[in-house]
Amino acid sequence: VQLVESGGGLVQAGGSLKLSCAVSGIPLNEYAIGWFRQAPGKEREALSYISVRDGSLAYAESVKGRFTVSGASTENTVYLQMNKLNPEDTARYFCAAGTPRWSFVGSQLVRHWELPQEYDYWGQGIQVSVSS
Repeated sequence: VQLVESGGGLVQAGGSLKLSCAVSGIPLNEYAIGWFRQAPGKEREALSYISVRDGSLAYAESVKGRFTVSGASTENTVYLQMNKLNPEDTARYFCAAGTPRWSFVGSQLVRHWELPQEYDYWGQGIQVSVSS
């Protein structure tokens, strides 16, 4: 199983980047793909996830409205379009494959996509740097 991120780099504040996560060794329609990032000295932060199989997706509040996740099982690739980048977005970005569990929180069915332990396979990550 291999997940390979690409598309990172250096961009000015306000700019855009599109990350790709190429997945091999597992069928994309049987796994959810999550995007995470980690800045030096900080904990790993969940950004977004997508399930190509059932179309479910979600975003962290910190990126909602700026980032868009997409994917196609025919390509076995998931994308993260990042717009309106700011220096606080500087981090190493990772994609991961797993089957995050669902559970009821009160009366609401919630998928625990934001928990790193719900993912079985991880890419090596790619650096995104945003200059002010």
